[in-house]
Amino acid sequence: MTERKKEHIRVRILRVKETDDDKTIYAKALRAFTAADLQKYTEIEPGIPAEQVLAELEAMDREEAEKRKHREETKKRKREEA
Repeated sequence: MTERKKEHIRVRILRVKETDDDKTIYAKALRAFTAADLQKYTEIEPGIPAEQVLAELEAMDREEAEKRKHREETKKRKREEA
């Protein structure tokens, strides 16, 4: 199955009357919620290790720091030339 089909989630329509109050609507929604619905939210999905995320963020921070340093040096040189 393709990724696109996996992401397609069907949404069931909950039929309520205009006269239903919040308590009644909640009760209907609770009855309509099945074990299969719950299973979708309890599956463990593979994740990215925190160490990898941290390393990537630190690398991006170093790159941006170099860019800032370069811009500051360029501005300083332009001021000295003027």
